[in-house]
Amino acid sequence: MGQREKAATSLAGAVSEEIGASLAEVDAELARRYPGDPGTRQPVHTVYVPGDAFGARTIRSWGNQALKALDTHAPDEASFASVLGIPEAYAGSVHDRVRAKLEREPVEDLRIDFEDGYGLRSDAEEDEAAARAARLVSEAYACGTAAPYMGIRMKCMEAAVRDRSIRTTDIFLTGLMRAGGLPDGLVLTLPKVTYPAQVAAFVRLLEAFEGAHGLPAGRIGFEIQIETSQSVLAADGTAAVARMIDAAQGRATGLHYGTFDYSAGVGVSPAHQASDHPAADHAKAVMQVAAAGTGVRVSDGSTNVLPVGPTHQVHEAWRLHYRLTRRALARAYYQGWDMHPGHLPTRYAAVYTFYREGLDQAAARLAAYAAKAAGDVMDEPATARALSGYLLRGIDCGALDDAEVARLTGLTRADLDMFAGRPGAGTAGT
Repeated sequence: MGQREKAATSLAGAVSEEIGASLAEVDAELARRYPGDPGTRQPVHTVYVPGDAFGARTIRSWGNQALKALDTHAPDEASFASVLGIPEAYAGSVHDRVRAKLEREPVEDLRIDFEDGYGLRSDAEEDEAAARAARLVSEAYACGTAAPYMGIRMKCMEAAVRDRSIRTTDIFLTGLMRAGGLPDGLVLTLPKVTYPAQVAAFVRLLEAFEGAHGLPAGRIGFEIQIETSQSVLAADGTAAVARMIDAAQGRATGLHYGTFDYSAGVGVSPAHQASDHPAADHAKAVMQVAAAGTGVRVSDGSTNVLPVGPTHQVHEAWRLHYRLTRRALARAYYQGWDMHPGHLPTRYAAVYTFYREGLDQAAARLAAYAAKAAGDVMDEPATARALSGYLLRGIDCGALDDAEVARLTGLTRADLDMFAGRPGAGTAGT
């Protein structure tokens, strides 16, 4: 074996040290602002239930109503696939998985609503409802009937309802603490944010609560609901949503698009207020770019067309919801809102078809990358992260199984986490 050729250089080591020192602050800033994927499960949807309507059996009731809708309007895999246009190759597996999901875990993320879905009530009535919500959420986690994620949407930080928002948040969190502590799946949603200062004010509220109860700093995160034009484009022409993420000081977990408030705010007439309107696409694109790399997830909004009434009307609503959900998934909005139990069958049908249709190709590409094998597509590390993330999301929601992904890729869950850039990540329920 021949002697290795010695590599020649022209620069002294001090040059590298000087450049490193000059970029030290930038390195720290990148690490702080863009930590990457948090490595936790992202729910495929959020269900909103008014604070006075939420009960101990709400989640099971939604699942039962969804199953009844299937039995009534699409009783077998062929009829369900025909209504939605699911390819025959996936009709059976999607139908069976949707039914199993509705029986096992019909709701992945539930928000008890004290804002628009609840309205203005007397202080005594909202106090009681907030305390009751805390008790029911604690009991649900204790007995294993909770959704993976649960929490409340309080009123916003605007002057007219600010005190009420603070009080409801305090009552709910205090109730959880008295019942045994904050559950791991706790999620709070701050609505109608217009200025970054409102996000900073909510951070101050959570800091005060953590201090009062001896909780670790930053224990309580929250989602920011993007429902105003000013949250997307500030008066000075900058993207206010990016400054909102910064104002959250690492507590922001999601950005949720509010279809109807935002649409109305920019003048879209009611007949055209939908998640696929150009105004909605612009807002979500700004949200997506602002959140990229920060660990903050983006959620699409909802449709207000409910699958109720005679079968032909339900089918029309199902087709719309299925199409909008598939459209969102293609645009990397992996979460949305569902407003009615009848939306659950099409939410899971759209999500499951999306992951099952792409399983073979994604698995083959990732397996080739892992083996450094040649193929039709030359993938880069960023693509490997995306492929792994795709498979992990499919596993987490029930569209795919660990075993079939392992068989097709030759990779374990830990391997997928590593390629996705989240080594040591928790399991699907974290």
